[in-house]
Amino acid sequence: MQGVHGYRLRSDGGVRLELTPTSNSPLAIDISESTEMRIQRLITENPVIIFSRSACCMCHVMRRLFSSLGVHPTVIELEEDEIGALSASQPDSGGGGETVAPAVFIGGTRVGGLESLVGLHLSGHLVPKLVEVGALAL
Repeated sequence: MQGVHGYRLRSDGGVRLELTPTSNSPLAIDISESTEMRIQRLITENPVIIFSRSACCMCHVMRRLFSSLGVHPTVIELEEDEIGALSASQPDSGGGGETVAPAVFIGGTRVGGLESLVGLHLSGHLVPKLVEVGALAL
């Protein structure tokens, strides 16, 4: 969590906030933490997480599917240089011809991309998996 240290009015009518760290929030960015370590930490701390590229239509479809089930995943948009860190943190990523991002992780396990997620749902295994990790209560 960060506290507001000060603020300045911008010429376009906006406000620029100056933040100072006040505690160790799980979403805080530690600059000494490598991208690979941050990705791995996020995977273990969130029951359902999607790593995406910005403006990814497949990520939007994934979020809609989860939303229709009553699940609201954490969504992290990665920069292009961070996409490589995602594949480095998951040795099995990219298997089966799927792209590295978007990638869904449920309970710390890589599900894969949109095709794998839809396949898991159509086979009837998605809801039980979400219940198992505590992301969905029936």
